[in-house]
Amino acid sequence: MNKQKLAILGSTGSIGTQVLEVVRQHPDKFEIVALTANGNWKLLAEQINEFTPESALICNEDHYSKLKQAVNADTNLLSGIQNLVEIATHENCDTVLNSLVGFAGFVPTIEALKAGKKVALANKESLVVGGEIIRNILDEYSGTLVPVDSEHSAMLQSIVGEKHENIEKIVITASGGPFRDLNKDQMQNVTLSEALDHPNWDMGAKITVDSATMMNKGLEIIEARWLFDIPVSKIEPVIHPQSIIHSIVTFTDGSSKAQLGPPDMKVPIIY
Repeated sequence: MNKQKLAILGSTGSIGTQVLEVVRQHPDKFEIVALTANGNWKLLAEQINEFTPESALICNEDHYSKLKQAVNADTNLLSGIQNLVEIATHENCDTVLNSLVGFAGFVPTIEALKAGKKVALANKESLVVGGEIIRNILDEYSGTLVPVDSEHSAMLQSIVGEKHENIEKIVITASGGPFRDLNKDQMQNVTLSEALDHPNWDMGAKITVDSATMMNKGLEIIEARWLFDIPVSKIEPVIHPQSIIHSIVTFTDGSSKAQLGPPDMKVPIIY
């Protein structure tokens, strides 16, 4: 069995570190070809020394010399955000895990797809800001896109094997976050630490705050619209505090499929 060769964009973040945990558990299935980080050079150096990738990138150029001194592996070290595309199109990787935060992930997603890579997308902003562009690229090039978001992975698992025209509705669930039961007056006094204390999920700071404000669910609806080429009118958000049901897909014959599981990002990562 050939190993899946991975380039991880954002390897020191929440998703990136969990992906590497999966790789540790299945060394016979995965090989790390490239890693990137924004500024966490210490953790990136540890990852490079452990997984010995062919290439690695620190986007913050100020940390390049410190990274170079800390690395023992024979790895090609790069610096500067402009080199993200070089990593995303690395000739020896077949799967690019894009877990970058924000718009920085958009161009690497596009270029990886154009290069024929399988993109495991944890950067929902790529589809939010350029969903139509990405859909056109998927039609024109050989690259493929697989969602890493728990809800969208659940949708994909329910849709596989079904005809697109038979989809009646997609239910996307939301825990409601830490402020779900607060009234308007109580919301005036919430703190950042409370916003960062999500009841179910262990995530990065930005997405945790976006989940507390429910903004993240709005972004996920846009993501689903472009990912599955389905009108927003057919996507229904539902509050589900337990985060066990991640999505329900209803079909035109009245049947439904749901994907259930614990709130653990390793489940969609492994899929």
